[in-house]
Amino acid sequence: MPTIGNIILPDFPLLLAPMEDVSDPPFRRLCKLHGADLMYSEFISSEGLIRDAMKSKQKLDIFDYERPVGIQIFGGDEEAMEMSSRIVDAVQPDLVDINFGCPVKKVVCKGAGAGVLKDVDLMIRLTKAVIKGTNLPVTVKTRLGWDENSINIDEVAERLQDIGVQALTIHARTRAQMYKGHSDWSHIARVKNNPRITMPIFGNGDIDSPEKALEYKNKYGLDGMMIGRAAIGYPWIFNEIKHYFRTGEHLPEPSMKDRIEAARNHLIWSMEWKGERVGIFEMRRHYTNYFKGIHGFKEYKQKLVTTDGAMALMDVFEEIAQVYANYQTV
Repeated sequence: MPTIGNIILPDFPLLLAPMEDVSDPPFRRLCKLHGADLMYSEFISSEGLIRDAMKSKQKLDIFDYERPVGIQIFGGDEEAMEMSSRIVDAVQPDLVDINFGCPVKKVVCKGAGAGVLKDVDLMIRLTKAVIKGTNLPVTVKTRLGWDENSINIDEVAERLQDIGVQALTIHARTRAQMYKGHSDWSHIARVKNNPRITMPIFGNGDIDSPEKALEYKNKYGLDGMMIGRAAIGYPWIFNEIKHYFRTGEHLPEPSMKDRIEAARNHLIWSMEWKGERVGIFEMRRHYTNYFKGIHGFKEYKQKLVTTDGAMALMDVFEEIAQVYANYQTV
């Protein structure tokens, strides 16, 4: 069983990836309910935390029912990273995670996220600063390297472990690939098989079905895997994978009733956390995913994304439940 500090995870844990504008407390609550073993906040700007930026501060919200949970920070300035890790420490998550993998230009341009892959010495200094600022276990999420000609994950893993990082999640793409092309987990397996590496190594990238999860588990021999985009609008994927690991069989697909219940809960929890107006607005991007592939759903999706007011939306869900009462998902 992998351990991170005093966190004991189940055998081959499934982690929920930190995703901006997705991995907030309402979404994490759903994923926890459906089998996620360890979750992370959306990534938080260290500079934003220090400036007391409202959006950054709100991302620090964690709840006991979602533990173990980590808060992920990013930044390119040592002092800011140390100060922000002190702020995170005060909130008492179970761990602090550093994002050295985000490929988005606005992050990379600040010498943060995947931008740090071009300067491993800076990565080490930033990580040391975070470790200095917190009493919590520190973990890292990164990529294979900047591009295919500069894959440096072997050196990165050894150096991070040497300064006290307690687990490493590797997205099996380079920064140049962004989220496109093929993810190559063989590089992650090589890191895991390095006799010097003793910290848990988790793989990330393209896990979107129980079959692929089992194939990669058996093929690459890692300590666990992180799931991101495949969980959006489909939190059932965690339990589906676990069931498939145990039995080799598929759980039944979520019924229409399950989908409605998940979307409605997500909405209710979003409104409770963000307030009614913002909760309703920010849920609109999720409905397509909850009801993907449902025949004739366009009219109701339109209602869900244009209706204002909590009571009116509950009426729409009730209407969907009645219309699709006998609908069988295939």
